[in-house]
Amino acid sequence: MKLLTVAIPCYNSQDYMDHAISTVLVGGKDIEILLIDDGSTDRTPEIADSYAEKYPDMIRVIHQENKGHGGAVNTGIENATGRYFKVLDSDDWLDREAFLEVLDVLNEMTENRKMVDLFLCNYVYEKVNDHKQKSIGFTNVMPVGKPFTWRHCKHFNMSQNILMHSIIYRTKMLKNSGMHLPEHTFYVDNLFAYYPFPYVKTMYYMDVDLYRYYIGREDQSVNEQVMISRIDQQVLVNRLMIDAYDLSTISNEPLQNYMVKYLGMILLVSTALLVKIGTPESLAKRDELWDYLKERPGMYKLVNKRYWCKLGQRRSKLGNGFIRMVYTLAQKFFGFN
Repeated sequence: MKLLTVAIPCYNSQDYMDHAISTVLVGGKDIEILLIDDGSTDRTPEIADSYAEKYPDMIRVIHQENKGHGGAVNTGIENATGRYFKVLDSDDWLDREAFLEVLDVLNEMTENRKMVDLFLCNYVYEKVNDHKQKSIGFTNVMPVGKPFTWRHCKHFNMSQNILMHSIIYRTKMLKNSGMHLPEHTFYVDNLFAYYPFPYVKTMYYMDVDLYRYYIGREDQSVNEQVMISRIDQQVLVNRLMIDAYDLSTISNEPLQNYMVKYLGMILLVSTALLVKIGTPESLAKRDELWDYLKERPGMYKLVNKRYWCKLGQRRSKLGNGFIRMVYTLAQKFFGFN
């Protein structure tokens, strides 16, 4: 069995997939690389097949009709044979030295039969065009370099979100969670970094900048104008997060606190974008989203304890102005789009 499966969803990725793949190849034969060609219409299928031919012991290519990012990730999970599983988007990359260090630790844990459900590392926003970087780590929240549980986690700051980029799941746990991401939908990485968490019992955090998250393409899904054009998909993911669990019934308080905090952050992003659009229709969608959460009184009460969520719901110029200000400051400071 391979140590780690790295799934790389590829859709018309001919211009940048080489870089992503090359950064994973340094892991050698402990690594299984799944190249998911998601119905590409450029040279992506040809490039993927050439890698599989050159590295038959490491790389498998799966060609499928277009299912969107969620459908490609689902395919990766279904076909993964490694003990651990990670997603790498085809326009991002892994840091070579950090990756080798991570593999050493994963190997040691496997040999000692001390595998964890969730292995975490830092991720870096790479604004290449502006020559700016921003690393997101968790040294003030989690124990470093040893196994722990949710009950060992401290308070997460607003900027500290466990995103897909920081996650390596134990494959068996991930499959047992039953997560199935919606197809033809963007922003499903929010579900990937949310739905399996109640199944996570043990964790390990390594303070290295492993995942390099590229920011800067005009057609990128996190580009603000693109997000606005796809706001209905963002709202759909929000609703699916609300539907996933009644967070008020989760007895593990640190786990509950984090999931409530993350749900609130994603609601805040959707709210900010709908307010920025500013039409009567978009503001109505904002209100409908929060009303949808109110149908679950226990969850709504938990989310509403956060002052920024409470202010973000205000149906007034003051509330709209506050949400725009928070979103703009977060963009400037963290550089997430």
